[in-house]
Amino acid sequence: MLAAVVGFVGTATTAAPAAPAAPARAAGPGAPPRMTDGFGLTQVDSTVGGPTDFYLTVTTPEVTGKHHIKIILPSGYYDDPARRYPVLYFLHGSPDDPIQQNYPALTTSNAMITVIPDGGARGWYANWLNQNTRLGAQNWENFHLNQVIPFIDANLRTIPTKKGRAVAGVSMGGFGALHYAQDHPELFSQTASLSGDIDLSVDSMDLRLAVVASLIDGQGAICGSASGFCDPDNDPYKPGVDSDALFGSPYPVFNADWRWNEADPSQHMDKLAGVGVSIYVGNGHGSPTDLEFWLEGASKHVKDHMDALGMPYYYVDYGDGSAWGSQCNGGHNGGCWEQDLRDLIPRLERAFAS
Repeated sequence: MLAAVVGFVGTATTAAPAAPAAPARAAGPGAPPRMTDGFGLTQVDSTVGGPTDFYLTVTTPEVTGKHHIKIILPSGYYDDPARRYPVLYFLHGSPDDPIQQNYPALTTSNAMITVIPDGGARGWYANWLNQNTRLGAQNWENFHLNQVIPFIDANLRTIPTKKGRAVAGVSMGGFGALHYAQDHPELFSQTASLSGDIDLSVDSMDLRLAVVASLIDGQGAICGSASGFCDPDNDPYKPGVDSDALFGSPYPVFNADWRWNEADPSQHMDKLAGVGVSIYVGNGHGSPTDLEFWLEGASKHVKDHMDALGMPYYYVDYGDGSAWGSQCNGGHNGGCWEQDLRDLIPRLERAFAS
């Protein structure tokens, strides 16, 4: 069953400084534009790709290691040096990388820029409570909101205001999209969760424990105990860290999990007043072995909270995917997310233009 409730929120534009003049042309024929270091980001290695679809590699003191930022420009970006564009910040899932975000729908817009920053295999789009694990610095929220956004505004012809920004994401990135918009509603006019982990309360303890499993490397434990089940040499969650590293204790005993509750999107939907909210989810074809089955329950909890608040929103539960297109079986997979994006992107374009 395909169920949708439409209701984008009207938003006022937040004043922001105009972005500095950005390069109007690519660095050379068939080359991406030159980007200038700044805001704590240092480019390393070579930029890879063409003039409208490319990725950078950067370092930052906020998060240990090298990180990719994928950028998709409208096909006509170089034709009108005076034109500025809104930006969709698209957040990937776990344990993906920006380079792997090759949804054809992301290249269809001629009206907005898409930026896909690295969120780590299990960064969870947050500043970790414990910065002293074996992973080193893990300030993902600082990286994205304090560094990537102003870096993009300084180097590309963006509309650097709330009205000109949206944040959306799949799975782990769906959590990140709502979390960022709740923490900083002054930055984004639209937010969207595609099969997102958007309820980490005790009402969805299964999802909270899935996050914990990514931290402690639950997959590695399975690999070690079930030979042939998976490849321990390609475990994206190594090394494991403490279950408390992200938001402190995840266990609801004597309010020990209060930081999880503070970060949980489902309990703070009121913070999104004035932000357009979109939620897409399937039912995992009714199988508890498909993560989507559990995410449907989480999304329904969020919908219930918005209903209780009288909030407008756009909600699609495409069930087993039969009404959503032949590529989608209702499961937790890219075929369904491609269809989500084909619905979301034109709607974002209309919201930006309104």
